[in-house]
Amino acid sequence: MTHFKIQSILKNCPHPLIDHLISLKEVFWLNQHLEKYEIGMKKTPFTIQDVQDAEARLGRFAAYIAKAFPETSADNGIIESPLTKISQMKQKIQLNSSQPLLGQWLLKCDSHLPISGSIKARGGIYEVLKHAEELAIGNQMLSLDDDYSIIASEKFREFFSQYTIAVGSTGNLGLSIGIISAKLGFNVTVHMSTDAKQWKKDLLRSKNVTVVEYTSDYSKAVAEGRRQAASDPDCYFIDDENSPDLFLGYAVAALRLQKQLNDQNIQVDENHPLFVYLPCGVGGGPGGVAFGLKLFFRDYVHCFFAEPVHSPCMLLGMMTGLHDQISVYDFGIDNITEADGLAVGRPSGFIGKLIEPFLSGIYTVSDKQLFIMLKNLADTENLHLEPSALAGMSGPVKLMEEGNKYLLNHQLAKKMKNSTHIIWATGGSMVPQEVLAQYYKKGKSLMH
Repeated sequence: MTHFKIQSILKNCPHPLIDHLISLKEVFWLNQHLEKYEIGMKKTPFTIQDVQDAEARLGRFAAYIAKAFPETSADNGIIESPLTKISQMKQKIQLNSSQPLLGQWLLKCDSHLPISGSIKARGGIYEVLKHAEELAIGNQMLSLDDDYSIIASEKFREFFSQYTIAVGSTGNLGLSIGIISAKLGFNVTVHMSTDAKQWKKDLLRSKNVTVVEYTSDYSKAVAEGRRQAASDPDCYFIDDENSPDLFLGYAVAALRLQKQLNDQNIQVDENHPLFVYLPCGVGGGPGGVAFGLKLFFRDYVHCFFAEPVHSPCMLLGMMTGLHDQISVYDFGIDNITEADGLAVGRPSGFIGKLIEPFLSGIYTVSDKQLFIMLKNLADTENLHLEPSALAGMSGPVKLMEEGNKYLLNHQLAKKMKNSTHIIWATGGSMVPQEVLAQYYKKGKSLMH
């Protein structure tokens, strides 16, 4: 982007916030385009029926999942994560907060989703299953009334081996796509950026997945994967930046969360607001979840994205209104972060525009804080996550310390004592123990 264009952007944006982003300072931004649910829904191509259809498809595949991945059999093949209270972590954070942290805190443990151990197990696995279903039904091998456990047979593996699936990833999406695709019998190629962790590449290769490595960032890996797939009619490219199917797979989380909240007798209504904090990379996972939450909880839920100070791509895209036409590199921000799943320089325009009426705001967090919170969560709740999964943990503090304007504008200040705060933990259970130990050690060292 030209120097002239950047100067034009600066004229139309809050200077201090842009300056703070360039200086790699933590910021808290409120979305001026947030609208009432009924108004925002008129601007979206998706409905609650689309999410329910995705849930129904996952239900059809449950028998196959239970058979192919025995670790899911206790839940009858439903891929879901716990919703856990983290009151001790809240108390720990309260010690260093200048404001009282009202309401209860819960952790949505997508870090412990079965099969691939991250939020990407939702959308990624869903899109592969949808593609597999379409191929099998289109070739008269399957009908909607069948017991889908038959897909675990060698007959189906041989059939799917005629086809290829490809994806570009910083790591976790690649894991989910690679593991489920290889299990079904597809040939699968994962194009991985330079910041992807070595253990993720090694794990994929152990599952007979082809991993192509790049010395550049996420955008390059996606572009190359998309280009190579376009030349092969039997190759299906899963596009993290532009996929409606990924989006709807993520959105199913809201339907499941609604039941979990009911089971725990947690109210969400006008006097019991729900706040949700979602780590954000290119935007697909948090965008789908936030959209689903709005469908089911409407104006009673308030969603915030969290990004590393070195990779605030969605914040820049939404703040300027340029979405995928702008990159962190245009402002001299390096996109180098230990939060590998969030190391994205350019956001998804598809997601940014779609989520614009529904998103309350975005904040940024330093790598130092990610590691400190990682260490504290391990100490207080015995939960071990990867750094990127801790991005949501700063949310309630940011809201109470810097979001007073938002609380007043939405008549929420007096309701905060009845509020529920869900921090979305996006990955961690697949991380090797020795790597988790290194993360913990680093968090400990940064506290001194």
